Amino acid sequence: MQLETALQQFVDAIAAHPLPEDLRELRAISESALPQLQGAPQPVAHVIEHTVIARDGQALDVRLYTPEGLPDGPAPALLFAHGGGWFQCSLAVYDGPCRALANASGCVIVAVGYRLAPEHPFPVPLHDVADAWSWLQDNAERLGLDPQRLAIGGDSAGGNLAAACCLLLRDLGLPQPCHQLLLYPALDAGMGSDSYRDYAAGYYLSAELMQRCWQAYLGNLDQPPSLASPAQATDLQGLAPASVLSCEHDPLRDEAEQYAHRLQAEGIACTLEQLPGMIHACIHLQGVAVSTGVAVQRAGALLRQALA
Repeated sequence: MQLETALQQFVDAIAAHPLPEDLRELRAISESALPQLQGAPQPVAHVIEHTVIARDGQALDVRLYTPEGLPDGPAPALLFAHGGGWFQCSLAVYDGPCRALANASGCVIVAVGYRLAPEHPFPVPLHDVADAWSWLQDNAERLGLDPQRLAIGGDSAGGNLAAACCLLLRDLGLPQPCHQLLLYPALDAGMGSDSYRDYAAGYYLSAELMQRCWQAYLGNLDQPPSLASPAQATDLQGLAPASVLSCEHDPLRDEAEQYAHRLQAEGIACTLEQLPGMIHACIHLQGVAVSTGVAVQRAGALLRQALA
């Protein structure tokens, strides 16, 4: 399916301007530009901020987004790790998407502000997400959440962190989330799929930028472990049920779909949906093309079903 006119014009405009060499400069650009692409933020019942203390004593911010109209009683919740190639984005940048996902899913979104590469390479972002998950489990009842309906998820690099957190919990013999929601996740540091060749440039996320993202996240690692590159895990048994969304015009499409097929082959209940005509990071682009709202709509519907 071809890109609609508004998306085509958007990706053409992005491709016409070379990216800064300094990832920190690109981080600053994204911090100001992405919210302007998202459209008007949706109202929710309330947003509450908390602080989580990571294993090394660092304070991490988390935001709880509660949608309107939740029924009485403990609510389901999703711990959400944002995307941004592990080196960019923040809770502020993801305020709009988290609001939209809370409303679409009918559950509380618990967004975690993990530390960013290259200042904090692997495994710091993963450990931050895992520590936020542990905090959420320990405090669910106090927060008015249902301990039996706690899921984990994220988009792009956040999808990587969510998938890796499930692997980490399994390897430590700890309980799994009740579900994992992976939106166009970055799962394979090998970057060798057909979709990487087909959509290497001209579709917003480029293969060249993704290579820089992996370099920032992996730091000095010569061979990334499976907790950094979940597609390289030899065994996916014992992981949480999953919903995986891929985008048709995305370098990461194949690795997302291949991971979903592997989960299914190993007996994990997994729903896979490809979003036709969509590009990477489409949850940020409702101000560019209204049709990109399908990503949050489908993610919300799948999560609502999983946590019913």
